[in-house]
Amino acid sequence: MPEIVVVGAGFSGLCVGIQLLRRGIRDFVILDAAESVGGVWRHNTYPGVAVDIPSATYSYSFEPNPSWSRAFAPGEEVRAYAEHCATEYGLRPHLRLNTRVERAVFDEDAHRWRITTSGGETSDGELDARFLVCAVGPLDQPKDPDIPGLADFAGRIVHTARWDHGHDLRGERVAVVGTGASGLQVIPEIAERAAHLDVYQRTPIWVFPKVDFEIPRAVRRLFRALPPVQRLVRLVTTAASEVVMVLGIVHYSKAPFLVRAAELLCRAHLRRQVPDRATRRALTPRYGFGCKRPSFSNRYFPAFTRKDVELVTDPIARVTASGIVTRDGTERPADTLVLATGFKILERGATPPFPVVGLGGVELGEHWDRERYHAYEGLSVPFVPNFWMMNGPYTVTGASWFSIIEAGTTHIVRVLAEARRRRARRVAVRPAPHDAFTADMRRRMRGTILAQPSCARSNSYYFDRRGEAPYIRPQSGLYVWRRSRTFDLDDYEFTR
Repeated sequence: MPEIVVVGAGFSGLCVGIQLLRRGIRDFVILDAAESVGGVWRHNTYPGVAVDIPSATYSYSFEPNPSWSRAFAPGEEVRAYAEHCATEYGLRPHLRLNTRVERAVFDEDAHRWRITTSGGETSDGELDARFLVCAVGPLDQPKDPDIPGLADFAGRIVHTARWDHGHDLRGERVAVVGTGASGLQVIPEIAERAAHLDVYQRTPIWVFPKVDFEIPRAVRRLFRALPPVQRLVRLVTTAASEVVMVLGIVHYSKAPFLVRAAELLCRAHLRRQVPDRATRRALTPRYGFGCKRPSFSNRYFPAFTRKDVELVTDPIARVTASGIVTRDGTERPADTLVLATGFKILERGATPPFPVVGLGGVELGEHWDRERYHAYEGLSVPFVPNFWMMNGPYTVTGASWFSIIEAGTTHIVRVLAEARRRRARRVAVRPAPHDAFTADMRRRMRGTILAQPSCARSNSYYFDRRGEAPYIRPQSGLYVWRRSRTFDLDDYEFTR
C-alpha cells in the first residue's frame, strides 16, 4: 500500500506529485476518476474555452511553457500542457486513472486512511495509506440551476463543463442560462452557430477589453532559446494581475480608487461595443468590481447587438418541455438548453467531493456545514489527521491559480518531509494556530471589497449561505508564497 494517496490529477495533484519526487519521496499514487490528467481543463472543452489571465502567468513557475500560441491560451493547449508535465516529471507510473474515491475514513488505532474506491485498478476496493491529500479543485462538480421543471425539458440539456461535441447547434433555437466566466466565452460561439439564441442573465459581469493576439513564432523560439526573457514577461504580467487582485479586492479600503478605475474601464468598453442604451443598462453590474469574478472579452458584448440574440433579464419562472417561461409569463421556445451555471464550490460535499471522516467519526463536510468553512492556511483542520486539502478555505489570492497551487504544495510537502524525518505516524495541526489563522482571516476580510454592501447584489460564488466569503484569502499572493516556506512546523503535532 502507498504511503501517500493524492486524489486529483489536475494541476494541483500533479504539482503535489512533482514536489514529492523532488524531495525524494516516491511512495505515492495519484488517483483520478477521469481517464486522463488535466482536471478542470479536461472537463471544460466547450467552444471558446480559454484562460482568462495572460498565458505567461498561467503555468508552473518551474516549468514555463514557451509554446503558448496566444496571449490568452486556448483550453486545448492548457490540457496539453498538463499532459506534458505528467510525462516530463515522471508522474505516469504514479497515476491511477479511472479510479473514483467514494469515501475516506481515518483509522484511529492504525493511524491510517481507509479509502474506498470504485473503478480502475482498485475496482470497488479499499486502499490504505498513511497520508491523504485531496487535490480536487473547486471547479470540478458542475452546478445545475434550481429551476422548476428542468427535468421536464424535452430537448437537449448541455452543461458547459460537460460539453457534448456530438450535438450540432446549427439551425437550432438555443437558450443559455448564466453569464459568468464560462457563459462569457461560450455565448459568442453559440451566437455564430445557432438560428436564434436567448441568453438568460441573472447578474451581469464586469468585462475588461481583451488584449489577445497570436504570439509570433519568432517570439516562441526566443522563449525557448532564452528562458530568462519569458520569465521577465511572466514577472510583468504576474505583477499587474497581483496589483489588481491585492489592491483592488484584498486591500480595497486602502485603495478604492483602483476599483473605480477598473469600473470606468469596463464601462467604457461596454459603451464602445453596445450602442443601445437599454442593452447597456442591462449589461452593467450593480455591484462593485471585485465582488464577483470579472473576465476579459472583445466578443461577448457584440453578441448582444445581433438581431438573432436576445438578452433576457426577467427571472426564470420554470422550464417546460419545449422552452423557458419567465416571471412575466413569456415562454420562449428552445431546442437546446445550455447551462453555463458554474460549479459547486462552497456547498456541502463540493470540496472535498467525497466524505472524509476524521477523529471521533466526525465527517468534514458536516462539520463545516455546522461550524463554518475553515482550515489552517486553507489546508488542514485539527480533527482530521494526516490529511490536507488543496484549494480550501481562504486560499484564493494572487495573480494565478498556479501561485495558489504552488504555495499549498510547498506547505504540504514540507510537513510530509518533516513527518518522515521524525518518523511520525500521525500529524495534525494544533487547534491554537488553526483558530488564530481563522480569526485573522475573518478580521482581515472586513477591509476587502467583499465586505461592501453592494456585493450582496452580486450572486457571487465567493459567498457561502451565511453571506461570508471564505473562498478569498485577504492577503497578497507574495505573502502566501513566503508564508508557505516559513510557517512554523511546530504548528503541527507530530506523533510517533
